[in-house]
Amino acid sequence: MLARLNSALGLAHPHYILLIHSMLWEIGANMELAMLSRRKTCADRIKHPDAGTEAAPLNPLSAIAPLFRVRPEIQDVCRFALQWEVVHEAEPTGFAQFHIVTNGSCLLEWDCGETFKLEAGSILLLPQGDSHVVRSASRGGSSGAPIRTEYNNAIRIKTNTRDASDTELICGRLRFDGAMYSLVTAALPKAIVLSIGRTDLFDRMRMLVQAIDEELQAARPGAATIATELATALFVMMLRMHFEQSASSSGIIRLLASSSSARAVTAMLRAPAHPWTLDELAAEAHVSRATLVRIFRREGDLPPLGFLSELRLGLARQRLSSTNATLAQVAAAVGYDSESAFSRAFRKRYGISPGRLRARHEGRSRVRNDIQSASDAQT
Repeated sequence: MLARLNSALGLAHPHYILLIHSMLWEIGANMELAMLSRRKTCADRIKHPDAGTEAAPLNPLSAIAPLFRVRPEIQDVCRFALQWEVVHEAEPTGFAQFHIVTNGSCLLEWDCGETFKLEAGSILLLPQGDSHVVRSASRGGSSGAPIRTEYNNAIRIKTNTRDASDTELICGRLRFDGAMYSLVTAALPKAIVLSIGRTDLFDRMRMLVQAIDEELQAARPGAATIATELATALFVMMLRMHFEQSASSSGIIRLLASSSSARAVTAMLRAPAHPWTLDELAAEAHVSRATLVRIFRREGDLPPLGFLSELRLGLARQRLSSTNATLAQVAAAVGYDSESAFSRAFRKRYGISPGRLRARHEGRSRVRNDIQSASDAQT
């Protein structure tokens, strides 16, 4: 079977064969676990038909993974030497950005002044596609040449050297659809840094990126479907590494691990502006109101309607920093009847008015544009 699959996909390279082996193994393992879980659930129902209404919990990744479907775009292969700096503007709503460092090291600077150091084998995922700057790890020493853009077939290459490079990155973005992006915004931190090192796992991730890029460039029949499946696998692998390296998962991740609360959370994400009541959310979750409140307090440390308020304000904050929607439009989109009610709730939660937060982001964007314009003028 594997030989026929390799032949059909035209993947004769041994790296691809190893990749397919590992993916088939994981698919088989996941199917086996799913079947065992279903058998156990059915057996429990037979033995205890009157048991409580809460379903057996899944691990958080198994609960959240089926919700994510992403469309990939490989943007740049970067090869830099000496001193360099690249400004990345905020992506439109619905896009996440990623950087994979394949050689050398670099720094990522955040709007708030926070800095991440990325080494070879590091993967940076920005679930909300926020603006940032990637630059050389040290500002001392000789200045590099201006960054120029070259093309190798459809691949865009950014470089400032004609000799050997000190640092190499693969940069791209992942596109989510509608409500699923709301889930990304609510469930994940603004930045995820994975320190994998030069391991077999890192090689597998890099091969996934290369396979995605080759599929998109070749544009053969089925390329978009294959690229989407590979990108989804890459994203879920990133999430798995994040959960393994993080001390704890967020409340929304824990809520998604229970099928009852997951149904309620998904309903809120799909229609955050809807005037949800506890009765409606309990009906969505197929449990009683008391059971739903108990699950939310245990897993999310908030009652369902308190969680809804947090979710709405979190989505509003993301919209303010990544869209040009007016304050009234943002307020309506997340379920507030008036701009004044929205502003009061937002200030109480974050200690800053929504108008001032937007002005702060716009000011930083102007500074980044000035820096990029000055850099372009030197090129």
